[in-house]
Amino acid sequence: MPFDPEILFFVPVFVFSVVVHECAHGVAALWLGDTTARDRGRLTLNPLRHIDLVGSVLLPGALLLMRAPFLFGWAKPVPVNAANLRRPVDDMVKVALAGPASNLLLAVGFALMARVAPAAGPLAPLRTMGEAGVVWNCMLAMFNMIPIPPLDGSWLLMRFIRMRHILVLQRFRLAGMVALAGLLSVPGVSDVVLERPLRALVGACFRLVGMPAAELGL
Repeated sequence: MPFDPEILFFVPVFVFSVVVHECAHGVAALWLGDTTARDRGRLTLNPLRHIDLVGSVLLPGALLLMRAPFLFGWAKPVPVNAANLRRPVDDMVKVALAGPASNLLLAVGFALMARVAPAAGPLAPLRTMGEAGVVWNCMLAMFNMIPIPPLDGSWLLMRFIRMRHILVLQRFRLAGMVALAGLLSVPGVSDVVLERPLRALVGACFRLVGMPAAELGL
C-alpha cells in the first residue's frame, strides 16, 4: 500500500485532539476540588505526558493506513480522585462530560480554520487539517459518549443506576468494548449508529462557521 503523505498532517491533529480531551478531564476536576491531575503534571498539552502507545499511536495509525471508515483512539486517562470532589457523584459526571465537550469546541475551532484557510497554495494543508480535525473531534465526542465503561458516557448512565449494576458494568467493560468494536464493524449498524449521526454533526459544525456542507460533499 503506497504511503499517503497526508498522514503527516493528520496524525498531529489527532494526537492534539486526544490530549486536549484528557486535559479537559483534569481541568474540570481541578475546578471541582480535585488537584490530583495537576499534582501529577498531567495538566499540560505536552503529548509525551498523555500518549498511550497503543491507543494514541498504533491503533489510529493502523486505521489511517488501512483507510478505515472510522478512526478512534485514546490517551492515558488523567487521574481523578473522586473523594476530593465537592459532590463526588454529580461532579464525576461533569468531569467525564468535559472530555467530549472539549472535542466539540475543538471541532468548531477546526471548522473555522478550514473556513479561512485557502483551498490552494502553500497554506492549503491548513484547510485539510481543519477538515480532518472537525471529523475526528466529532468522532471522539460521539464515541466517548457511548454509555459503555470505560467511555465517558458510562458516567452519565451510572449516575442513575444502582451500585450493583455499576459493578456489573465495570466487570465487563473489556467485553463491552470488544462487542462495541464488533458492532461498529458491521456496515448496516455502523451506518445507523455512527456514520449518519457523524455526518450530521460534522455538517452542523461547518454550517456554524458559514462553510456550505455541499462544498464538502456532506
